Amino acid sequence: MTKSEPILHLYNLDSDNVMAFSTTRHGGVSKGNYGEFNINPYSGDDIEDVEANKKSLCQLLGIDEDHLLMGHQIHKTEIRQIGKEFFLLSPETKRMILDGIDAIITDIPGTCIGISTADCIPVMLFDYAHKAIAAIHAGWRGTVVRIVEKAIQKMQELYATAPEQCEAVIGPGISQQSFEVGWEVYKAFEEAGFPMQDVTVEMPSSDGNGTRPHLDLKEINRLQLLSAGILPENISVSTIDTYTDTRFFSARREQKGTEKCGRILSGFILS
Repeated sequence: MTKSEPILHLYNLDSDNVMAFSTTRHGGVSKGNYGEFNINPYSGDDIEDVEANKKSLCQLLGIDEDHLLMGHQIHKTEIRQIGKEFFLLSPETKRMILDGIDAIITDIPGTCIGISTADCIPVMLFDYAHKAIAAIHAGWRGTVVRIVEKAIQKMQELYATAPEQCEAVIGPGISQQSFEVGWEVYKAFEEAGFPMQDVTVEMPSSDGNGTRPHLDLKEINRLQLLSAGILPENISVSTIDTYTDTRFFSARREQKGTEKCGRILSGFILS
């Protein structure tokens, strides 16, 4: 097993108290559709490779391995706060707490919280007044039920977060050009009250059978940030399309039949 340093995509924030990043698929030891850098233990990858990749990322970030946290995501809206008491718990209890969640929030320095994606939209929030962070998994199922707005509401409850004192990063994810969906998905967003004329284009179907809608998931999540009170100048939106950019994992591009693939980790770490 050859050691290799993870290659990260970094984001520019107006604070020295936080670091935001997304992993690429380069700089690890995983193989095949997981190659090279995957640290998601729920994706079907070899667990020894996952652990080796996790160790190298923690060394790069300068944190203990038990301070790199990500949940077992299920495309819903469960949000978990991590406090100091979490690190006193047994490994099994920690796994239970992180199971079935799609967003993590914390204000504990030296802790990296992250979410795993491979086309879904990662959204990261930094409350620079109260030194609190959130990592949110916004696939279409989470987006349509407004997980980003719910995460901001949770931060307001726990930390007295003021949205106008936050920075937000929308990380690498599938683009509107690449995100063809069925009309039932379009209908779900329409019924949820989203401005479909602003976030949808109709294009020829990939199977040659008429047309289908293409949703702009990044824009829909940006609109949620604005609706919650985040200032437009404090929102950074990545132009990376995971479906076409092979530096990043893409479930839509790589998962065929029973085949699976690795996951990007988008994370925040407080100093």
